[in-house]
Amino acid sequence: MDEELRTLTERLRREAGGGPAYERLVTTEDPDALAAVLTEPGRPLWARELAAFRLGLAGDRRAFESLVLLLNHRDPPRCASAAHALARLGDPRTARAAAALATNELRVAYALHPVRLLTALGGPEAVPALLTTLHRRLRPHDPYRRVALACVEGLGVLGDPRAVPVLREALAHPALAEAAVRALERIPGAR
Repeated sequence: MDEELRTLTERLRREAGGGPAYERLVTTEDPDALAAVLTEPGRPLWARELAAFRLGLAGDRRAFESLVLLLNHRDPPRCASAAHALARLGDPRTARAAAALATNELRVAYALHPVRLLTALGGPEAVPALLTTLHRRLRPHDPYRRVALACVEGLGVLGDPRAVPVLREALAHPALAEAAVRALERIPGAR
């Protein structure tokens, strides 16, 4: 069993209180039954999350909208699970959606997992979105250091020379300096 699926099912079992409805969603092999959960009125969040996650792992694009909503949820475990499923889904809309979430200043508190997803996907949207998000985080007293750090690390992983100026700017921030040095070392010709 996928480690992320195991973690999700344990978390959602507690949230759902177990029971037959939960067990059906965990064990069903019918993608149509899972997809129906996403659109049926009155379904609890745990059921929608479990159905979307399982569909995402199976590459069923009917999960896309639900997973994007969960990627932007206030609960970090839901965001992490959604990011994992979106990375496996293979939907070409995923990178654009993650970039929109990562750069939305009104939702920056929830940008950590979209930033990490962009790094994992590595599409053409990734570097511009990470640059924009990191540049905004370099203001004095910005409270979103974890988001900034994820951007710095992601830019290092992606190794794009366009990141050099903003990574050099990040060197001046003690919480980011060490990661910025490592990121710059990964970019050819940056040092």
